[in-house]
Amino acid sequence: MATLTDHLIKLTDHRERDLLELTLAKALIDLLPVQRVIIAKLLSEDGVDRWMEVVTLDVRGGGKVVDPLRVEFATLPLLEDFKQRAQCLRERAQVVFAWAGEDGPRITYLPLLDGSRDGADCVVEFHSGGLLSAGELEAIGRLQHVFRNMFHLLAYSDRDGLTGLLNRKSLDDTFYSAVLDELEAGAAGSARLLEVQVKAGQERRHRVPPNYWLGTVSVDGFSAISDKHGHLIAEEVLLLVARVLANTFRTYDRLYRLGGEQFAVLMHCPDEALVLAAFERCRANVAKFNFPQVGTVTVCGGFTRVSADDSPSTALERAERAVDYAQHQGGDRVAGHADLVRRGLLNGAAKVGAIDII
Repeated sequence: MATLTDHLIKLTDHRERDLLELTLAKALIDLLPVQRVIIAKLLSEDGVDRWMEVVTLDVRGGGKVVDPLRVEFATLPLLEDFKQRAQCLRERAQVVFAWAGEDGPRITYLPLLDGSRDGADCVVEFHSGGLLSAGELEAIGRLQHVFRNMFHLLAYSDRDGLTGLLNRKSLDDTFYSAVLDELEAGAAGSARLLEVQVKAGQERRHRVPPNYWLGTVSVDGFSAISDKHGHLIAEEVLLLVARVLANTFRTYDRLYRLGGEQFAVLMHCPDEALVLAAFERCRANVAKFNFPQVGTVTVCGGFTRVSADDSPSTALERAERAVDYAQHQGGDRVAGHADLVRRGLLNGAAKVGAIDII
């Protein structure tokens, strides 16, 4: 049986944040006298808060890991459906629920992170036959401490220094690890990593589901804004555009800054019309926002469905061609690459390397 030290080493081995929760849950289920461990994260959309159980592991080996990009938000339980979880998150403190009497089984809730940074709205819960001892709580505390350090370290490396959005490296990582077929049943299948052989000068390719979409958003006339108002004001515009994006798209959509005035969105959605509507909301929200010292700023958006043969560059190239078309039509508009091709306004041929995205 693995020791606490063994599990601490495993936690520090990771270079991807998406695997940290699973590694932590496996350590907790291995080291503690508990029947189940659940890590739940609070998501918000249009003012509604719901729980997403990111990881669930049982002592007998069952469990699941949820891909946030595939979540159907409306199907998730509401915040108030789990009162003890909500209390734990609100108070940032341990909550114990003895659901069958003080001497019977219980659920112990602990805040997973420190409440001050990205991903803080998480609760880890333990289903046990009795009260956890002081020594067991101490072991949990040590694991949590290492988890927090690794989480924030990896979060820092994944983020754009100016806006706090995810960076291009993170987009590549997600494309090759999260944009996959449905995770296999059980914890072992859920934990699997994509293993690829990469030849020099070639990009990795893999099979992806049909309902992933990658879009880009570009600020119209950004060079003119910088020339007229200066570098600091231009940076403030980018910060505010990033904030509008974060407030417009769903909390489980992935938002990136690619560099300069370019942003990207990776999302899972069943219908092209819904993707168009999301980008139109973003465009409209930016247009009606009052940017201090600048006034009105507009953006163009373009998006494409991720195909089975895509790499990040090929998908980004199609989205950027749609943005270029929108900007040449006067800006402040959204275009889908497939729609432009259907209407004969673009050809479907990819031109990898034709754009500078960083």
